[in-house]
Amino acid sequence: MYRKILGLLAVTVYFSSCQSSQSGSDVADSIALKTINDTAFSKHIAVLASDDFEGRKPFTDGETKTINYLEGEFKKLGLKPGNGESYFQDVPMVDIKSTPSDLTIKTTKGLGIKSLKFLDDFVGATRHVTEQVKVENSEMVFAGYGIVAPEYKWNDYEGLDVKGKTVVVMVNDPGFSDSTLFKGKTMTYYGRWTYKFEEAARQGATGVIIIHEDKAASYPWAVVRSGWSKSKLYLESADGNKSRALMEGWITQDVAKAMFRMAGKSADLMFQAGKKGFKAVDLGLNVSTTINNTIKKSISHNVAAVLPGTKRADEYIIYSGHWDHLGKGEAVNGDSIYNGAVDNATGTAALLVLAEAFKKAKILPERSILFLSVTAEEQGLLGSEYYGSHPLVPVNKTVANINIDAMQANGKTKDIIAVGFGQSELEDYLVEAAKKQGRVVVKDSNPSAGYYFRSDHFNFAKVGIPALYTETGDDNVAKGLAWGKAQKEDYTTNRYHAPADNFEPAKWDFSGMVEDLRLLFSVGYRLSNETTFPSWKEGSEFKAIREKSMK
Repeated sequence: MYRKILGLLAVTVYFSSCQSSQSGSDVADSIALKTINDTAFSKHIAVLASDDFEGRKPFTDGETKTINYLEGEFKKLGLKPGNGESYFQDVPMVDIKSTPSDLTIKTTKGLGIKSLKFLDDFVGATRHVTEQVKVENSEMVFAGYGIVAPEYKWNDYEGLDVKGKTVVVMVNDPGFSDSTLFKGKTMTYYGRWTYKFEEAARQGATGVIIIHEDKAASYPWAVVRSGWSKSKLYLESADGNKSRALMEGWITQDVAKAMFRMAGKSADLMFQAGKKGFKAVDLGLNVSTTINNTIKKSISHNVAAVLPGTKRADEYIIYSGHWDHLGKGEAVNGDSIYNGAVDNATGTAALLVLAEAFKKAKILPERSILFLSVTAEEQGLLGSEYYGSHPLVPVNKTVANINIDAMQANGKTKDIIAVGFGQSELEDYLVEAAKKQGRVVVKDSNPSAGYYFRSDHFNFAKVGIPALYTETGDDNVAKGLAWGKAQKEDYTTNRYHAPADNFEPAKWDFSGMVEDLRLLFSVGYRLSNETTFPSWKEGSEFKAIREKSMK
């Protein structure tokens, strides 16, 4: 998974009624459900997580073996290619290693100067596909949270012209400090750092710098430093990513406070930025840096297969999961292959198991089912991002996305976690299906961390498609809540993104994975036999996008 799995608190969510008419059975037949079993899972995970597949990293032999295996399995099932006559969708990417010079900040009146050290004080990079960029004496503006959110009557850029300037913004959204604003402690997409960079580019800024704070970001500076110390994979646009700001970066909160003092401003501005009516502040500072790039280009692949619907074949349910992992790396206990058995050979295998279940259903789905295994999730959700901007089927004909990532093999649970609960009516479908299994749907315990925006389903939501993302529950049927949480913590500490994430069939208990996948099958099967489209709920930042696309 792109985001680290954290402990989750089981908070029961009561069922809310589902508004959708049905044109067919909402219960999968027994043949289809029996197809989803431990044997089906095991045979695919054993291959995908084997040393022979070398950790499934994009641009390696591991990618070639993985995508060819998926293509072969989809062909065996009789599914049609999802991209014309091909099962593959090319995903052009560029690897950029940005090395910035020290960031120089000085007052516009020349009364002071400050030099920031790369990695210690700031991180910075450029997405522009060019060997060097220069930011020279760019005026700095503090733009609060850097948010334009009409549904919350919030616009930090109102009346502000930032062309040629560098905006300094805060991470998270105003709800983090004032529960009456936005969604309170539940982060909206406006709080994610990716949004800050996107909005600054839309506004025409030359540079954008985010102020880091541990709690608001949900991770320490060390995570930022580590992530920005190495090369990054980006999608390459036709203009060489020149539509993005020339410089994107972060500074520590201590640096931000020193910068405000240098500007003769109070650090209280960061508190005031969370109040309605806040206006951007010209800091009276200029920033300069030179960024040198080392560039490599290549093409990876999404894998797509379709089971055509029997009545409304032009309408689609998309099941997604990323096939990639980290490849080979630093050896730990003599093992240098990062096999990614849980993350995400489980989700990749799940797509194949689901495809077989739908294919064998006694009553085939009326809507088409697209099985989409995406690349480069571990590099920043790039495969799904590319699909979002280059969809293989029309967005306004895509009913829903159901994403599967890192299923835990610890046995059955009384609960299942709906990440980002409160976003769409798909959760109502999930609640009803879980109820039939005698289970409950629960919220994630730290909604201010914005986990809903950290796996591939987000890139479907971003273009308006209602998206559902679940995680393995905590309350283990046989051994209880504390034991279930401990197993997740053990995985996170000892196997997550490490060579120890291996397939160990003798130790794995598939029963919970099977039950969870049957649950997700039931949700998709019901959707595939309805005539209506599920909606985003009131207050979702994706509702307006969907409504616009459906006109």
